[in-house]
Amino acid sequence: MMKKIYLAFVLLTIALTINAQNLKDYSWEIIETSGDVVGRHENAFVEFNDQFYLIGGRGIKPVNVFDPATNSWETKGKTPIELHHFQAVVYKDAIYFAGAMTGPYPKETPCEYIWIYYPKQDKWEKGAEIPLEMRRGGGGVFIRDHKIYRVCGIEYGHTSGTTNLFDTYDLETKKWESLTKAPHVRDHFSAIVVNDKLYCIGGRNTSVHYKDNFGAFFTATIPFVDEYDFKLGKWFTHKNTLPVPTAAGGIVTIDNKIIYMGGEGMSKKAYAETQCLDLETGEWSLLAPLQIGRHGSNAIFYKNKIYFAAGSPKQGGGNMNTIEVFSAKP
Repeated sequence: MMKKIYLAFVLLTIALTINAQNLKDYSWEIIETSGDVVGRHENAFVEFNDQFYLIGGRGIKPVNVFDPATNSWETKGKTPIELHHFQAVVYKDAIYFAGAMTGPYPKETPCEYIWIYYPKQDKWEKGAEIPLEMRRGGGGVFIRDHKIYRVCGIEYGHTSGTTNLFDTYDLETKKWESLTKAPHVRDHFSAIVVNDKLYCIGGRNTSVHYKDNFGAFFTATIPFVDEYDFKLGKWFTHKNTLPVPTAAGGIVTIDNKIIYMGGEGMSKKAYAETQCLDLETGEWSLLAPLQIGRHGSNAIFYKNKIYFAAGSPKQGGGNMNTIEVFSAKP
């Protein structure tokens, strides 16, 4: 029995080593697609039943659906209102938007309600009202145990109110609950959960403004990695910071590693770096960069590939309709 356990451990160790080496062999490629897709940024990009949904962004835009089996796009109906600066989550047969902003820059307002999209019916529904003191956009959102969790964000568009709030909405009891605040305020980021731990990576403090320099917030990126352990019910901040701090990058997890790509910062161009956090060692490394830097969208890990679509190629606004794929070199 002990020999079998040891052998299993050795095989697992070898597999993890191979996976770690494989990531170094991966590269990004802008793929050719068919069908129409609307360029956008500050949007969601989320997988539902093997299809990728590109939703929202500034202005009122149609839902575009990508089929990774055929590399083709399909167009669905438009959003009921302008929805941007949000992280979409999937629960049962719907996609939820709990913490979006609406309206023009720089005084966007947080949505008063959760919005729900049913992909099979291409139908929208107004969900629960968000309590006034919890309304914000640009924060991290995820699903865990039939609850929507929301962390950080900004309350008043691009003017003020960057926060470290942490709260949850129970989809079964329909109740809201405030939780322990995160160690650092941040907005313009997406949260991710790995092994029952929440990670806040990237983002910025958009409340930072200087006299004669309203856009000072572009440089106010947050380098700290904050981790919430659900079993312990406590927050921790990692010793090692994000090597290239950016806001509004894409994020996925692969084999106990978090991959953070792109983003926006002090550069006039969006960042192209692909940064890898090894959760076993707590160390960061750099992988192959994007072909074109982009920010203001999300990424999807699907069948051993990362898909990163839309977003802006420059600091501030800009609408892209291309899609990059991170995969093993042939």
